[in-house]
Amino acid sequence: MRSLDGVRGAAAAVVLVYHCSLVAIPYLDDATAAWLTQTPAKILFAGTEAVLVFFVLSGFVVALPVLRDGFSWLRYYPTRILRLYLPVWASVVLAAGLIALVPRDPATMPDDSWMQNAQAATVTWSSFFDEALLTTTSYDINNVLWSLRWELIFSLGLPMFIGVAIVVRRHALIAAIGCCALTVAGRLIDAEPLVYLPVFLLGTLMAVRFDDLLAWVRRPRHPAFWPAFTAGALALLIASWLARPVAAPGSLLGRTMWGLAGIGAVLAIVAALGWPWLRTALEGRVPQWLGRTSYSLYLVHVPVIATLAYLWGSDRWPLVMTIGIPTSLVLAAVFHRVVEAPSQRIARMAGGAVPRRARSRI
Repeated sequence: MRSLDGVRGAAAAVVLVYHCSLVAIPYLDDATAAWLTQTPAKILFAGTEAVLVFFVLSGFVVALPVLRDGFSWLRYYPTRILRLYLPVWASVVLAAGLIALVPRDPATMPDDSWMQNAQAATVTWSSFFDEALLTTTSYDINNVLWSLRWELIFSLGLPMFIGVAIVVRRHALIAAIGCCALTVAGRLIDAEPLVYLPVFLLGTLMAVRFDDLLAWVRRPRHPAFWPAFTAGALALLIASWLARPVAAPGSLLGRTMWGLAGIGAVLAIVAALGWPWLRTALEGRVPQWLGRTSYSLYLVHVPVIATLAYLWGSDRWPLVMTIGIPTSLVLAAVFHRVVEAPSQRIARMAGGAVPRRARSRI
């Protein structure tokens, strides 16, 4: 299971590089941009797809304890909610502080760029609390919080996800195909709940069939099986990008290919469990450190990158990347120690206190 921490760390690193690339893309020529985004190199910049990996991991990891003896819903809800919210609140304070510290003029950014459209120039009390509470659908104080909204929805609805997964566990493969179909349908009709929630359910299905999954990945295989399996998983994850030369992003085929990313995320996690070489690599020091600090890195890196881009100008994107990436890593380590780890302790204490209080009232 340590390899899954490595997967989480790798996904966080990909998201970091992806957001740096969004600063650079407006200044790249078409040929370079196409090479970076329409070839296998895209896997290094597949930020949105990496978020789907997070969603599958959440569906899997959050569901597993529910299936064990001694699980308490009274303990789960305060623990999970505080574990999500406390670091989010700190990240919004950090982002708002950086916005106040370094003036932002969207007119200085390339037209219709990520820096112009997805980064707040000012913060109001209304926008601050909307983002801190994860109640809005658009996030520009800390742009990454859009995904935490879906994490919150999944966390609150976990009993439903568990119930559905248990009901269909005997037909998990058919259910997984159904989830993939729903994701594709969500892309076709622009329905975000259909795009993202089935991806969480895929992870939950993995949890209810975990013993069977482990038995499957431990079967003897031809030496070429796992490399080919992993390559196929990653190809599905970025299929919509690889298909760009023949399938425009908004086309029927393009959206259908984009809908396959969820199943690619699942298969990538299966590969991390099954391929000994990949498992060993993911259990190395760097992936494990990134895995431990992944939530903190995810929450702090966009405020850092955006602030540096406004400070120096996004046209100096090599400097933004050169300074922004290590600064984000260092800040993530500090944030993990000062905010995330204490938040986890507070969440566990609150989770333990609620059942005790409930028992004392009986």
